[in-house]
Amino acid sequence: MAIPAEQAPTAALLRGLAGAAPIETHISAVFVGADTVWKLRKAVRLTFLDFTPLAERERTARRELALNAAAAPGMYRDVVPVVRRPDGGLALGGEGEVVDWVLRMARVPEANFLDAIAARGGLDGRMLDALGDAVAAYHAALPPAAGDAVAAMAGFIAGNRDSALSAGLDPARVRAWEAAARAALAGRAGWLRARQAAGFVRRCHGDLHLGNLCLWQGRPAPFDALEFDEALATIDTGYDLAFLLMDLERRTGRPAANQVLNRYVARTADAGLVGGLPLYLSLRAMVRAHVEARSGRPRAAADYLDRAEAALRPAPACVLAIGGLPGTGKSTLARALAPELGPAPGALVLRSDEIRKRRHGAAPETRLPPAAYTPEASRVVFAELARLVGEAAGLGHAVIADATFMDPAHRAAVAAAAGSTPFRGVWLQAPLAVLEARVAARVGDASDADLAVLRRAAAADPGAGDWLAVEAADGAAALAALRRAVPA
Repeated sequence: MAIPAEQAPTAALLRGLAGAAPIETHISAVFVGADTVWKLRKAVRLTFLDFTPLAERERTARRELALNAAAAPGMYRDVVPVVRRPDGGLALGGEGEVVDWVLRMARVPEANFLDAIAARGGLDGRMLDALGDAVAAYHAALPPAAGDAVAAMAGFIAGNRDSALSAGLDPARVRAWEAAARAALAGRAGWLRARQAAGFVRRCHGDLHLGNLCLWQGRPAPFDALEFDEALATIDTGYDLAFLLMDLERRTGRPAANQVLNRYVARTADAGLVGGLPLYLSLRAMVRAHVEARSGRPRAAADYLDRAEAALRPAPACVLAIGGLPGTGKSTLARALAPELGPAPGALVLRSDEIRKRRHGAAPETRLPPAAYTPEASRVVFAELARLVGEAAGLGHAVIADATFMDPAHRAAVAAAAGSTPFRGVWLQAPLAVLEARVAARVGDASDADLAVLRRAAAADPGAGDWLAVEAADGAAALAALRRAVPA
């Protein structure tokens, strides 16, 4: 959508300041200078916004500044008027008639946007963990919001139906999608009301895809939060996260989305968000489907429509418990297998080491003192592990429980937590020399087990018992064995 004719003089002023043509979306024009960015809202009216009034362009520019300043400190600078001087020329700021409003920002190098990093294959494990941490911290800072979350989701379904039809997507498929989405919402209405009562409905980002995240001050930071419609952004935090997960899966594959989901849950303990993921991922994909269709990219639109439909047909859930001495590869194998199990974006990996760190307010990689490993502390950790397994499995999501499981009571608890969900317990084993080499080589891991801890555990090795024993000296062979062991 072109810049409206009445804004052409403002666009010319900003182009002169930037020294280049703007980057345009259907609602804004972004002029990128050497160290400053100027964002101009287009004076357009669409089904979901109306930027034709000057006052609305000012209001939403100021709202964008307020929404994003905390998450990306220093990136958003100020909102300045475009004024007509006495000689008829335009200027930024100063005396004169205000003809428009511009949001002024610091320039972020193009290579630092996360969609660009993803495109060049730069979203490695460390970056994905940092991304999960950033979103968890962003959501933690948001206060709960009032409203009717179920009615809001019903409105989102209807709005996306209308947008999809007006964009020219297949009406029969759109209507079938709507029916499936409404059925999914009906099945989760009580769950969503409980989520709202627990404070998970907040004034979120609202548009949290990779293009709206960048490296800022050395870490991933969200920016460009949705500012023009409070209702569209007053949502369950899981729905906010789902846009990122959907975008990651399409751009880089399911393992990346699965890792961010698991890192987010490791930091927040919000295993319950998985109950909404089939509907949430579907809605996010449908948003992209009609946007791509309206933008003249039919192949991308078709792919997103396929994804929107597929998300509402989730794979069956299962619970796999992986135990073993330190160094047997429990976490490595769990991370490798998780994207293959259950509904998108794969199994929730619930790791006792991460639960313990979270309970102490520490990042997973932070070492804890011995006092964190008393029998009572471990009892509390394994009780929480069982509770989270039961919560996620009860909501129809696949789970991998990752812990030593040396105590028969812990094994019994996780099996009971699975309830009616198919369950399998697996015990990894390998020669002590192999385990010692692995533990000695660990860097930046959530496990605090050192060689002394390993040797004490080995002296008390309970063996597989009634769990399936899997030889883990060869990681590839162990992964193949785990795939065969997945309960159906």
